[in-house]
Amino acid sequence: MIDIKVPAVGESITEVTLLKWTKKEGAYVERDEIIAELESEKATFEVNAEQAGVLKRLAEEGDTILIGSILAQIDETAAKPAAAAPAAEQPKPVEAAQVAAVPAAATSDVKASPVASAIIADKKVDTSAITPSGAGGKIMKGDVLNALANPGKKAFAGNELFTRNVRVEKMSNLRKTISRRLVEAKNTTAMLTTFNEVDMGKIMEVRKQFKDKFKESHGVNLGFMSFFAKACAIALGEWPAVNAYIDGDNLEFHDYADISIAVSTPRGLTVPVIRNVESLSMAEIEKTVITLATKARDSKLTAEDLQGGTFTITNGGVFGSLLSTPIINIPQSAILGMHKIQDRAMVIDGKIEIRPMMYLALSYDHRVIDGRESVSFLVRVKELLENPQLLLMGKDPVKTLLEL
Repeated sequence: MIDIKVPAVGESITEVTLLKWTKKEGAYVERDEIIAELESEKATFEVNAEQAGVLKRLAEEGDTILIGSILAQIDETAAKPAAAAPAAEQPKPVEAAQVAAVPAAATSDVKASPVASAIIADKKVDTSAITPSGAGGKIMKGDVLNALANPGKKAFAGNELFTRNVRVEKMSNLRKTISRRLVEAKNTTAMLTTFNEVDMGKIMEVRKQFKDKFKESHGVNLGFMSFFAKACAIALGEWPAVNAYIDGDNLEFHDYADISIAVSTPRGLTVPVIRNVESLSMAEIEKTVITLATKARDSKLTAEDLQGGTFTITNGGVFGSLLSTPIINIPQSAILGMHKIQDRAMVIDGKIEIRPMMYLALSYDHRVIDGRESVSFLVRVKELLENPQLLLMGKDPVKTLLEL
């Protein structure tokens, strides 16, 4: 038997949580094949089989396991199965015909049994009003009939109407870390928030004009994050205190912009880092954002992905937030909050115009950053976003030409 131990993932980390097994008990696994996913207080990571053989699992999903403990064993002397498992049984002709008879609109976006799908299509039932009771969130016949019998009433998933059920779940290591760090940020920093608003019209025009060509040339979409990251990188260079750490009696300044981007995942908020944003092109920023967001969604972020940011950008606007006060991502000294773009009536040159506006919020540690610096930084970000041509060199091209 070969012991598979929980690997060390950081000096300060002593335990991890077993998120899930990717291989069943007694399954034959190949060398280097992924057998489990673990979660530390900073990131999730995978465990691979060190040899081919039959897997023996020694822990349950959800267990907290000490670093160095034996997670599983592999019997490398076991013979490899002669053939792969047979393919899943295909539906019988009658079953296939029954499913095909249900209109595509009824089955394309929801998981439902054939009978439930037929009733949904026939009665034009809003599936968001149905509480599924089947395995994997599948809607069953009784669920649809219950929704029809109780219009306007919807119980929480998996429960009946008027339930008083209370569920208790153990906090994951990641959630406990998020909780601890947020409380620490509130208790140990002199946090204030300053607000401004930005007219997103010109950026939206640039995206509309160049989005197809940009994707054709670079293979990624032109999003808002690259504009904000670039604007913040320029402003951080001009207001270095916003990009600094406080370290005891010293201030640690950074001559580069490593910008953390807040990414929401089913397991909690993570903040992977885009390094040296000041040195990246717009396309390189967009590609990095996609890479990090994909890794976060798939729980593939490493500790290195999450370490070393000097400033953070968070976008609550994707969830519909109009205004918020983000919490500093310590040991950083500031965080910029983006919000929902909303058409508002604005007075421009004495006339009222409808403009696509976004509120910006900059939370900052007043121990490091003075009011003048925080407000000036945010005004500079606003100026750069409202005049995207300034992102090229940080200055107006005409004024530069005239040496003004």
